Amino acid sequence: MLEFLLTDAQGKLTTINEMQQGCWINMLAPTKEEVDKVCKITGVERDFITSALDEEERPRIESEDGHSLIIMDIPIVEPNSAGANSIIFSTMPIGIIVCPECVITVCLKKNQIIKDFLNNRIKTFATYKKNRFILQLMYRNATYYLQYLRQIEKRSHNIENEVYKSMKNKELILLLSLKKSLVYFSTSLKANQIVLEKLMKYNYDNISIRKYPEDEDLLEDVIIENKQAIEMEGIYSNILSDTMDAFASIISNNLNIVMKFLAAMTIVMAIPTMISGFFGMNVPLPLQDITGAFYLICGGTAGICAIVVYILYKKKMF
Repeated sequence: MLEFLLTDAQGKLTTINEMQQGCWINMLAPTKEEVDKVCKITGVERDFITSALDEEERPRIESEDGHSLIIMDIPIVEPNSAGANSIIFSTMPIGIIVCPECVITVCLKKNQIIKDFLNNRIKTFATYKKNRFILQLMYRNATYYLQYLRQIEKRSHNIENEVYKSMKNKELILLLSLKKSLVYFSTSLKANQIVLEKLMKYNYDNISIRKYPEDEDLLEDVIIENKQAIEMEGIYSNILSDTMDAFASIISNNLNIVMKFLAAMTIVMAIPTMISGFFGMNVPLPLQDITGAFYLICGGTAGICAIVVYILYKKKMF
């Protein structure tokens, strides 16, 4: 999908038919023809666009022929095979290409960050303010990392409550998926931090962060938010690792309790079986000439079972 967008005089984002000075070109999973079209009208290197479409591309920043490319990792939410209602938090690259005339964003999948800009949810957003636009994208990205980290913490807490009464592996598998999400976040956040620090230290084509004090302050805010996300990820990751180890022991202990109970019940149930088998033999036996022997034997058996149950209870087998 290819869109040409421009902020009008009232600050509202509108769609235009062709590129204009100060516009935003939004590319979502573009086709080869769309990539060729944008390369032709902007003069951007084709590799700048295709790099952002590689899911394995790492965050970086570079300039060439008057154009600057910034690749950042953004958080996304995807379905998880562990369950119908289960999701996994992952990351994917987004490319921001800064040209003399416009800003180009390239992404392989739909994401909430670009959607917020398209729906005019960002205050003081204008397509012609290229530096501010880039920083607002980065700030929104760091904000979503923090938001998803809080969601991961809440999900892990809910799963914990289920593990206390569970003997299955489902909850541990869900915790493992959250742990995997934190690994994705950790790698991406640290790589994004390097890009942000380079923006603070160096100048790139068409990117002048130090030109306006407001933009420099916004970049500092982005760096702070990103560092906070890194710290939160580290805390949650350590807690989740310890929790998984503890709950693996809890599940094993729950199973041991059940097995201990079944073993105790087997011992108790074996007593009537042994006695009935003994008195079921076709040979002269004690009490065979006594009236009411059956009830006497049943009462004795029940008494023995009660004594065994009491002993096992004292030994905490029940």
